[in-house]
Amino acid sequence: MAHLNPTLRELDPVWQRICSEAEDAINSEPLIGGMIHACILHHNSFEGALAYRLAMKLASPEMSEQIIREIADSAYVQDTQLTAAARADIVAIFDRDPACHRFLQPLMFFKGFQAVQAYRLGHWLWTQGRKDLAYFVQMRVSELFGVDIHPAARIGQGIMIDHAHSIVVGETAVVGDNVSMLHSVTLGGTGKEDDDRHPKIGNGVLIGAGAKVLGNITVGQCSRVAAGSVVLDDVPPMKTVAGVPARIVGEAGCSQPSMSMNQFIETN
Repeated sequence: MAHLNPTLRELDPVWQRICSEAEDAINSEPLIGGMIHACILHHNSFEGALAYRLAMKLASPEMSEQIIREIADSAYVQDTQLTAAARADIVAIFDRDPACHRFLQPLMFFKGFQAVQAYRLGHWLWTQGRKDLAYFVQMRVSELFGVDIHPAARIGQGIMIDHAHSIVVGETAVVGDNVSMLHSVTLGGTGKEDDDRHPKIGNGVLIGAGAKVLGNITVGQCSRVAAGSVVLDDVPPMKTVAGVPARIVGEAGCSQPSMSMNQFIETN
């Protein structure tokens, strides 16, 4: 293990934990040793491992692993917030998803985490004016993971997308920090207008499975959108909305619904 830098690991507790869990995984299942070494233990930093993982996932006959790796490496050097957000996403998933027992899992196996990190890379390309490359990343994420996030959308950190199947986030959507959403969520528009046309999701919001939030509306911080709801109007902070179309049915139930993941709605 001489290739690992102990000092870097000590300064980065998320990376240190991932490396420790990787070694444990190899001990318990030697057949995945080659994959774990290539994806985790061969690298000196979280940034290197994440760039490698995304390159392996996003590569295609049209775009090689080496090119994508070089793009990701450059992005992570120029904008350290990209991997700071990735670390926050891993912690969020570990804290909120009862199926996540190790920091290693999102990086290696969870398509929600991988899709969001690929989106972050695409968004960086978009902000650099490299829009065709950004569209390529969006296309590959949609093909691989069934997650379609426009590279112009703005998404905060501490994001958990559970199961991450059939997620759609439109071009002018904004998602705050510490947001949780489940599968089949749409943050979409309502017509063919070509301006600010997608939802603005506040910090700490929980969006249930199959919910559709449509139009240039605001979902206030720490609110809950019940599964299967269709939200067409603004949602005040710390409320629960449900139904088609969605209506306010009560308070959020707690101060941080996206972290508690409590989707039970009390009825009289």
